[in-house]
Amino acid sequence: MTKKARSGEAERTTHETSVRVELRLDGSGQADIQTGVGFLNHMLELLARHARFDLTVEGSGDLEVDAHHTTEDVGIVLGNAFRKALGAKEGITRFADASVPMQASLAHVSVDISGRPFLSFNARFPTAKVGDFDVELVGEFLQAFASNAGITLHVDLVRGDNAHHIAEAIFKALARALRAAVAIDPEARGEVPSTKGTL
Repeated sequence: MTKKARSGEAERTTHETSVRVELRLDGSGQADIQTGVGFLNHMLELLARHARFDLTVEGSGDLEVDAHHTTEDVGIVLGNAFRKALGAKEGITRFADASVPMQASLAHVSVDISGRPFLSFNARFPTAKVGDFDVELVGEFLQAFASNAGITLHVDLVRGDNAHHIAEAIFKALARALRAAVAIDPEARGEVPSTKGTL
């Protein structure tokens, strides 16, 4: 798989939202994020920067209701674009994990680009909101992303007492784990990292 080929686009339009994503895995961390949800924009910018993915997200939704549908659908579409960008997954490292501190918060994320969608989310937030963003949507976003990307994702908050810092540590740890997992293993270039021969 060439670096040039490692990009994906996806879109989704429903009665509740309209979302389009462009993703390049071998990028430099450039992000153009417009979802209408300020805190989600911030988290996706962090994800792109620390994963070194080039990411464009254009989204709109029924924010007069709340941010749930928009956040979930961005996760769905980003997951689809990620899966497309990986193609047949030849040569990828596949497994990776990262721990990231954010002041008093510490998050650990483990990733298996397995083709088996699963999320284990073990994090509690001390408040229900960051600004007007419901922090329960962090888990909703990750569930949508993992399910549609076809990855196994374990998120564990080791400690934390500030909701903003907890979310930021989680997204940065996810970024670093994804960056390592999608990296090409120079000793296994062209090979699919599975005894099954497919992922």
